[in-house]
Amino acid sequence: MTGRVPGARSRVAVDRSEGFGERLLGQLLDRAHSMPPQLIAPLVAEEVRRIGGWDVSILLQDYDQVMLVPLPGRGLTGGDPLPIDGSWAGEAFVSERRVEHPVAGGIRMFLPLLDGSDEVGVMALTLSSVDDDDRRLLRRLAGLVADMLVTKNSYTDRFFLARRRKPMSVSAEIQWSLLPPLSMAIPQVAVAGIMEPAYDVAGDSLDYALNDEVLHIAVIDAMGHGMNAAVLATVAIGAYRHARRANVGLAELYEFMDTAINEQFGPDQFVTAQMARLDIGSGYLEWVNAGHPAPLLIRGNRVIEALEGAGTLPVGFGGAAPQINTRQLVRHDRVLFYTDGVVEEHEIGGEQFGEERLISSIEHVGPMSRSVQEMVRSLSHTLMRQRKGTTTDDATLFLVEWCGGSADHLAEIDL
Repeated sequence: MTGRVPGARSRVAVDRSEGFGERLLGQLLDRAHSMPPQLIAPLVAEEVRRIGGWDVSILLQDYDQVMLVPLPGRGLTGGDPLPIDGSWAGEAFVSERRVEHPVAGGIRMFLPLLDGSDEVGVMALTLSSVDDDDRRLLRRLAGLVADMLVTKNSYTDRFFLARRRKPMSVSAEIQWSLLPPLSMAIPQVAVAGIMEPAYDVAGDSLDYALNDEVLHIAVIDAMGHGMNAAVLATVAIGAYRHARRANVGLAELYEFMDTAINEQFGPDQFVTAQMARLDIGSGYLEWVNAGHPAPLLIRGNRVIEALEGAGTLPVGFGGAAPQINTRQLVRHDRVLFYTDGVVEEHEIGGEQFGEERLISSIEHVGPMSRSVQEMVRSLSHTLMRQRKGTTTDDATLFLVEWCGGSADHLAEIDL
């Protein structure tokens, strides 16, 4: 695995006790509220130096979910992007756990930057030695750094630009601005998504929201390409969110989206979609399929069936009341929603990629994946390799795992 090897440093006695750590993190939090985005890097580097660390890097996931890209900034170590597969930083990112790697003069630490359950990237630094006080302090520091990056991300372009490894189309710019975090995990449910081609996506989009005990899901594919598809997708997602926030049922939600698209664009343009609701307490899934391939039900790393059901006309066609399909999930079932670009891709004169090869790929990567995020990322990259890098249409994967149980224990404070 790849990683940086700093020069030897002499050991310096540093107070890293819990009391010191609480004071340090408190001071960092106090300053972070008014901190302009460009000063996050020197602030983090300063805090790491105060605990005796050096060679600090903040690595952000690129849009293709292939590399971890160094965030530039005063006090941070730059360098080349590191691959998520085959690097110590990537191991920390994928596992969402701290990785410690001996290097000349100390221990190289790689800590996942988690904002809630969405993974922002990895923080790397070197210490001359590591004990439990260090691990506790650095875990909390990494959490605070992740929160700062997400908060400041809303009013700067610096972090967006750092993640880009090639130019992005205007349509893709629009689509990325619509997206929620592409991963979320709580004790009862986990979700993860990915879209291709990341820098030129136009008509595909996805959305979700967890409102109390109900996970709301939408995956859409607007007809056409380029800007027209992006505008169609924008209206569709906006209408979906508006209806969802009005707390209507799936039938009313579909009808509202259908009317919005029809009134804005007329009957010649449409959006295929799947809208679903999952009760995270009971595992009861209901969905409307408006022109998409059937979702795949995965149990024990095997696809046990395609969730075929009654279909509904694409959004915008002014169809009749939609047919609602239902299914009771078993704990740790995974459901994969995907757009037709995943299975309809083909080389010139060749056969379409097809559902059979998709299922084979799912069953290949599933046993090697520790989380839905790792599985959907590995699946997307595996499919891309099997298609020899060809992506002539948008292709979206959105994976949901129902775990059941309760998260009430997280609201209890141990003193």
